[in-house]
Amino acid sequence: MSTTIDTTIDTLRFATAGSVDDGKSTLVGRLLHDSKSVLADQLEAVEHASRNRGQDTPDLALLTDGLRAEREQGITIDVAYRYFATPRRRFILADTPGHVQYTRNMVTGASTADLAIVLVDARKGVVEQTRRHAAVAALLRVPHVVLAVNKMDLVGYEQAPFERIVEDFAAHAAESGLPGFTPIPVSALVGDNVVARSTAMGWYEGPALLEFLEEVPVGAEAPDAPVRFPVQYVIRDGEVRYYAGQLASGVLHVGDQVTVHPSGETSQIAGIDVLGTARESARAPQSISLRLADQRDVSRGDMITAGVDVPALTREVRAAVCHLAERPLRVGDRVLVRHTTRTVKAVVEDLGGAPALSVNDLGHITLRTADPLLLDPYVASRRTGAFIVIDPADGATLTAGMVEP
Repeated sequence: MSTTIDTTIDTLRFATAGSVDDGKSTLVGRLLHDSKSVLADQLEAVEHASRNRGQDTPDLALLTDGLRAEREQGITIDVAYRYFATPRRRFILADTPGHVQYTRNMVTGASTADLAIVLVDARKGVVEQTRRHAAVAALLRVPHVVLAVNKMDLVGYEQAPFERIVEDFAAHAAESGLPGFTPIPVSALVGDNVVARSTAMGWYEGPALLEFLEEVPVGAEAPDAPVRFPVQYVIRDGEVRYYAGQLASGVLHVGDQVTVHPSGETSQIAGIDVLGTARESARAPQSISLRLADQRDVSRGDMITAGVDVPALTREVRAAVCHLAERPLRVGDRVLVRHTTRTVKAVVEDLGGAPALSVNDLGHITLRTADPLLLDPYVASRRTGAFIVIDPADGATLTAGMVEP
């Protein structure tokens, strides 16, 4: 028996965020349960675990709180990834922690997300961690944000508390630079407006959460986006060289004139292979291999571009950052910077006036690199405008950076 995979439907990557006990894991569990995305044995395991905890009904949060430490403490401490699908779309979701000390985990989960769901308890309203998550979503340039006002059943499904929270969040979103958001009132515990529209809130005329997730546009890259192809691997086949990697942005065609950076050498695309099949063109984010018309000195870490819109070649990196490591980052530290497929040595020159960055700190950084990097502003490209700072001693990731214009 063979299974046919429908390649015509796209994939939405989304992350959940919110303060402690706002119901993130329960919302995700409800989403999985009500969309029929939970296997029978998984549901049986959750029901068994719930009975052991003295609960008569299944605790759907256990579908995502997979670590024993999380179940024992009743909190999410790590990013839990889940995969599910509906007839309209595939989904990759990341349930991220709510505690302030795990803000770095939200950065990890939301860094590649097309959408972020920020949960707010309808009784508590917008709190400090809500504002922090809005700032992180704005910093990471997450394309779409949903404000899910949860536990509406505990405020009698009244419209007034929902509207107050939306107004409060809008003010903080504007301060953070978040361009917009979609508010949805929900009750994760009961299931109101999660998969099906609720009959208890006649005043709300918008979609249920799953409806919105199925319909929100993804991958809507501008057709004229600049070509960025970081070379990941060089494949030699006799005298012929193929350059493999993932096309970060733009569209490439056989015959296009291209430039190799940082050498500045030019050539022409002689061939494009996608999954071993010759193609006339490729578009981001396809993984491809290229063949150039001329012999050029190209290696891992180089970048191939087409057209006149090229990244800035610089040794001075200015960026907004979130510090991820327990070890503080200090001015004068010698580090490694990994940008796309290129890794270079660097020195921390400035931390926005601060002497150091501690774990979960959001701040600004100036780095001086030993070799030049090809950088786009993060606002222009989430792929070629992002980098990580690495400890050269043990290879640990220290900081996530977003290049500033």
